[in-house]
Amino acid sequence: MTSAIRRSPLVATAPYPPEFAELYRGAGYWTDETFAQFLPARTERFGDRVAVIGADARGEQQRLTYRDLDESAARIATGLLELGITAGDRVVLQLPNIVEYVEVLCAVFRIGALPVFALPAHRSAEIGFFCRFSDAAAYVVAAENGGFDYRGLARDVVADLERPPHVIVAGDAAEFTPLAELRAHEPAPAADLDSGAVAFLQLSGGTTGTPKLIPRTHADYLYSVRESARICGVDADTRMLVVLPAAHNFPMSSPGILGVLHSGGTVVLAPDPSPDTAFALIESEKVTMTSLVPPLAMAWLAARPRSDRDLSSLQVMQVGGAKFPAEAAKRVHPELGCIVQQVFGMAEGLVNYTRLDDDEDTIVTTQGRPISVHDEIRVLDDDDRPVAPGETGHLLTRGPYTIRGYYAAPEHNSTAFTPDGFYRTGDIVRVTDTGYIVVEGRAKDQINRGGEKVAAEEVENHLVAHPAVLDVAVVSMPDQYLGERTCAFVVTEGEPPKALALKTFLRERGLAAYKIPDKVQFVDAFPVTGVGKISRVELRRALAATLRD
Repeated sequence: MTSAIRRSPLVATAPYPPEFAELYRGAGYWTDETFAQFLPARTERFGDRVAVIGADARGEQQRLTYRDLDESAARIATGLLELGITAGDRVVLQLPNIVEYVEVLCAVFRIGALPVFALPAHRSAEIGFFCRFSDAAAYVVAAENGGFDYRGLARDVVADLERPPHVIVAGDAAEFTPLAELRAHEPAPAADLDSGAVAFLQLSGGTTGTPKLIPRTHADYLYSVRESARICGVDADTRMLVVLPAAHNFPMSSPGILGVLHSGGTVVLAPDPSPDTAFALIESEKVTMTSLVPPLAMAWLAARPRSDRDLSSLQVMQVGGAKFPAEAAKRVHPELGCIVQQVFGMAEGLVNYTRLDDDEDTIVTTQGRPISVHDEIRVLDDDDRPVAPGETGHLLTRGPYTIRGYYAAPEHNSTAFTPDGFYRTGDIVRVTDTGYIVVEGRAKDQINRGGEKVAAEEVENHLVAHPAVLDVAVVSMPDQYLGERTCAFVVTEGEPPKALALKTFLRERGLAAYKIPDKVQFVDAFPVTGVGKISRVELRRALAATLRD
């Protein structure tokens, strides 16, 4: 095996101020545990219990105990070290819901390398940026999934990089490094790491043209995992069905895969989120818990009358990623026989849950309250003044697991964070007199398409690259199923191209499929505000009018 080019070290930006670090450690929120130690410690306690159930990259069903998972991760860790990948190196991880996802994640953690979490839907535009911006040492994919060949994507990505990463493939690797080859080593010991150091980089669903990388530390994230597991009642008997992409923050840590592994439970990976697949797994694996976005929850409710599957084991359905309508939330218990738990959070930190013993009105009408008593919440008006209790405003937060800044983004950080460290979430909320948050909307130009966040500016930047496009504005349009869909209002020079041609153009530029506008509307000019800016309020009104016509 050839050695990787030595990567530049990742320098943590915007660390927690010393007085806050002292507070959080003194309260017991932050400990010395790291993700390198996470799985080995659970294996000592839960060794023979089943940790993960799911298909592998070749479609064969696997059932791994904690001991199996730990040994596999330790062998892969040695293989990574043999490639020259060491502590602090970045590894872009783009795997679907297969057992290799958990194995590789634990292997990367074990050597102290930093996962960069990519979604299966990402394409060359996103993956190329992640690899370049993080100076990735490795890029891990499945050979194929869902009819898409990720090896072709890898070829496109590495061909465009000055310092290409090692490409590691689960399944038929073609010219790349087979993951199976990394397993053929003696297990590596866990690295000795500082729990205050950055553990991995998550992706922001932000509104700007390029995604931001979110540096999470071992201490802050493990606190969130532990408390999420406690609040959500996760224990060794929990069997969690993961139907959302595993790299999303929600199914990974709220309490997600990590919360279940922390508690000695079992993770059941679903190859797709369809009701047929999910209901069959709930019945066969006696699933007790799952996490969904609202469109999936609605699909499950619609499918239940047509299914004779036994869902009696399911106790808790978490719904998050977008606001779940109260009328739909009321249907979950009578129709699916389980408690609904609303979850509202962000990869930058703050997570809110309705509690399992909350009254029905609280569960169906709010998005929960924060994990920690040290989660500080501000609700401000447009001029950064506190609103009256119960009034709506902009949500700002800081706390023991909310970041103080994005990685290598000083200009963005200057507006995304206040001088005293509060993160501007971009959400419009109100807080009830019991401290529960009700989400009323978004302030930022971000579209929440069924839980997938689409940055309007990013899509606009790609569209204006088309030779026929003079200007473009991407806005949301309401959708009963997804909550929001995307519409691109386009001003062109001369005869407008076909809408299909613009969508094809975006795909050819490597944009993820969920970011392709659902509707393209050609217009002669844009309505503008008094200071000459495009008025997205007016665009949304215009779109609503066209939908009524």
